[in-house]
Amino acid sequence: MASLNTLRTKFGAVLTVVIVLALLAFILSLGPEMGFFGSNDPTVGVIDGNKVGYMEYIKTYDAVKNGNGGDESSEESAAALAGATWQELIAKHFFAPQFEKMGVAVSQDERLAMLSGEYPSQVYYQAFADPQTGVYNAGAVQEFLSQVSTNPEMQAMWAYLNSQAMTNRMMGKYAGLIKAGTYANALEVAHGVKVANESRNGRVVAINYNTIADSLVEVSAADAKKYYEAHKESYKKLPHRELSYVVFDVAPTQEDMLAVEAKVKAMGEEFAVAEDARAFIRKNMGQVAQAYTQITDADEAVMLDGKMYGPVLKSNEWVMSRALDVKMLPEAIDLSHIVIPATDSALADSLVTVLKAGSDFAELAAAHSAYSATAQNGGALGSMPFSALTTDLVKELADAKKGDIVKVAMGEVFQIFKVNSVEAKKKHALVGSIVVPVEASSETRRNVHNAASILAVDGKGSLDNFTTAAAAAAVTSRVARVSQGDRLINGLDNSREVVRWANGAKEGEISEIFNLGDAYVVAMLNVIDENKYQPYDATREQSIMMTLRRDKKFEMLKEKYAGKSIDEVAAESGVEATPFQNVKFADFSVGEAMFEPAAAGAIAMSAQGEQGIVKGGSAAVVYVVDEVLTEAEARTAEEEKARLQTTNENMSVQYALGALQNMVEIEDLRGKYF
Repeated sequence: MASLNTLRTKFGAVLTVVIVLALLAFILSLGPEMGFFGSNDPTVGVIDGNKVGYMEYIKTYDAVKNGNGGDESSEESAAALAGATWQELIAKHFFAPQFEKMGVAVSQDERLAMLSGEYPSQVYYQAFADPQTGVYNAGAVQEFLSQVSTNPEMQAMWAYLNSQAMTNRMMGKYAGLIKAGTYANALEVAHGVKVANESRNGRVVAINYNTIADSLVEVSAADAKKYYEAHKESYKKLPHRELSYVVFDVAPTQEDMLAVEAKVKAMGEEFAVAEDARAFIRKNMGQVAQAYTQITDADEAVMLDGKMYGPVLKSNEWVMSRALDVKMLPEAIDLSHIVIPATDSALADSLVTVLKAGSDFAELAAAHSAYSATAQNGGALGSMPFSALTTDLVKELADAKKGDIVKVAMGEVFQIFKVNSVEAKKKHALVGSIVVPVEASSETRRNVHNAASILAVDGKGSLDNFTTAAAAAAVTSRVARVSQGDRLINGLDNSREVVRWANGAKEGEISEIFNLGDAYVVAMLNVIDENKYQPYDATREQSIMMTLRRDKKFEMLKEKYAGKSIDEVAAESGVEATPFQNVKFADFSVGEAMFEPAAAGAIAMSAQGEQGIVKGGSAAVVYVVDEVLTEAEARTAEEEKARLQTTNENMSVQYALGALQNMVEIEDLRGKYF
């Protein structure tokens, strides 16, 4: 059945964002000033001139989340979900209109063919393939659609699936058109065969640019500015905001640790004599293990004699445990199984009967098991520790012997087990534990919060005030840059709220006190930089002047050694000529230590006896080719043509999509809201 939960499971726990309640709470908190109770809808981004409103983003986010399992377990998955939502909006507002202009579209008949499985779609396949067989199930589509009309969440998921499928298909068509226009010509093939089958031996001299004093090379600030303007696209950047922040760590004091220890020891005394240990564990937020465990640790073994283990301090946590039950269980068990849907109990019973009568288990598993992953191996699960079994299975298999056939009802299926082997029995315990972390007390938290409050007041007015207040509080002021689209600050855990504040703050504004778990954070926004290009400042000017100076030094060296042999170059420069061997066109280095891709390429294209000079990264590279080596048909023309065709097709598609992406102007304003 293509239920909502089934689709969520199959689509996988790939992506997530914030929990829905948090989103709703935030929306409500924005109030009328943000337009949520009026006609305005805050803009969270602009894609190719199309404004993306808050509600459109939320609607898209919900659809993407539901279509990808709704996993909301971590900030990493939250970032992944946010990224997928943004890409979906880019596809909607940019790629789809561009494809439409090109005449690239998906017809209704083609879409129906995709849904039926006639023209496979990976998007539909992931959602509607049979999990047991891996075969696309068009009937599951109809089953899902029968539920859509009454379920808004499923409607959103359906819209998302369709959007993804259509975009993927149009992308595929566009890529196909690009590939169809690529061709590996005869000259390319001949060149590819030549450079693949040839290598060079020779000698090289690398003359460092530092051998020419900077004072001898005239480069002006005007030259640097001219270079910057000519290469401005190389200096593109995202708008960003710079903030200073301080972290007040909340750590338990010595008094806190002693207080926790006293509390834990009193709890341990009660736990040791509690008649209803399970109730005591529940009362104190403890946990009961899901399986019986063979206890091997010498200290923990006291539980097998009915004693309590602990309280013991481990990794800043107090741990105490009791054995709630002790059984003699095998160390390991080797099993095979057949999985039968719970709706087919008659088949399960019939199989048990014939198996106990001696029928071949592997053959029946291959023929009837609903779990294809093991069915093809005769149902073999292999050997596993008995402690890996759930408590329900422990009850069924605790006394099982080799050759036994055991049927167990497990949720929506029956599992029929064959016991292939059982190891010797040893003591196993079902353990219940209480863990008490060593945490800062309320008083300690209050004191740290007070210190943060003082800084938040004293640091107002200027960055100097903020820095001075940080020093007075004995904390270090740190600097962070938040670029458009960033969700977190590197090195600061749980910093999403800080980033959101920074995106809405004004220059010089000081933040509220952020509670980030075991720390309080106070920040000040220093700079709002909306420029789309890295600024032409003194630092950049110096960097460009270094590049220009290097280029002029190369020209000077090139002129100086023009017409001279490599031996003469070596003698005059004081640099020894070193040999190189087997240099090919695709190499990045000349010899073992010289990383100079340009020099390697030039050498590979030179004839025997030819000398040249190449502008390298840190040195002018003078070389001579002494020998050209040829391998007999290391790569044939046919092989090279096939390789080039594939490479050209893939590169053409990559460049074409990159060109499309570069066409779009994107302004990501989500950081203020999410």
